[in-house]
Amino acid sequence: MPDFMLEWAETGTVCGIDEAGRGPLAGPVVAAAVILDRDALPKSLVAGLNDSKQLTEKRREALFAELHACGAARIGVGEASVAEIDTHNILRATYMAMDRACHALGCAVDVALVDGNRAPPLSLGCAVRTVVGGDGLSLSIAAASIVAKVTRDRAMTALAAAFPGYGWERNAGYGTAEHRAAMREFGVTIHHRRSFAPVRELLPECEFPTLWQN
Repeated sequence: MPDFMLEWAETGTVCGIDEAGRGPLAGPVVAAAVILDRDALPKSLVAGLNDSKQLTEKRREALFAELHACGAARIGVGEASVAEIDTHNILRATYMAMDRACHALGCAVDVALVDGNRAPPLSLGCAVRTVVGGDGLSLSIAAASIVAKVTRDRAMTALAAAFPGYGWERNAGYGTAEHRAAMREFGVTIHHRRSFAPVRELLPECEFPTLWQN
């Protein structure tokens, strides 16, 4: 279970950063940055925060609501659009979302703990520490993983209402059998990532010659 050991090892204001949505065929990539007040964080959150992938949807939603209501979490969210993903590639777009999330915190940050093994070039000028499996080790990163996941899932559910048939309210834009079958039946929407191979292969050749290939 995550704890504050990584945060206590740093000096100054520490935020945790994580993203949701690097792999889907549709929708934006969303990142969250979270600063937790280690002395004021409720025990229920200390005990409950974890890698969002290890939690049920109901549990993620409950923790998301508690994070926003507890008064001990400063939260920033950023995203990169499908157009940005197709223009810059998914890795660079993820970095853009992370940088926007940090700026959305609205305060100075000394150290950013980032889930994964690649350090985003954050324009805040803070130190960046990458942590493989960080959402299961750091409470700040775990909180960011929940915020990013819930925020993106809600966005995909909203898009599903405008673009029915693709199952985005269930698959969040990932390339499930249901989603791929709908793409073949109904076509590619404006929210599909044309630089991703399963989408690109359904397009006329003239539509993708200059796009990044995933």
